[in-house]
Amino acid sequence: MKKVVINNINYEILENKNKCFDLDEIQKKLEDIDYFLDFDYIFGDYSYDKVRLKGFNDNKNEKCTEINDINQLENYKNNYCSYGSDTFLLKKID
Repeated sequence: MKKVVINNINYEILENKNKCFDLDEIQKKLEDIDYFLDFDYIFGDYSYDKVRLKGFNDNKNEKCTEINDINQLENYKNNYCSYGSDTFLLKKID
């Protein structure tokens, strides 16, 4: 798997449907945002040529809740993403 660094945090790209992940775009989007620091995963989907981001956690993380449990990712994709949209998934690594 390919690894990237965003805001001095290492991530592994677990999913990259249609090679949609754009490191420069995501770095710009996250450069002044610390919201995603507490999440183990960052999921992105493209709708109308704009990327939307959502944080998820591993169920071992004490901050994991029903709405951000990575085990709910498929449910999120089916209910909140545009049909057939390009998506990517990043996992925070040490």
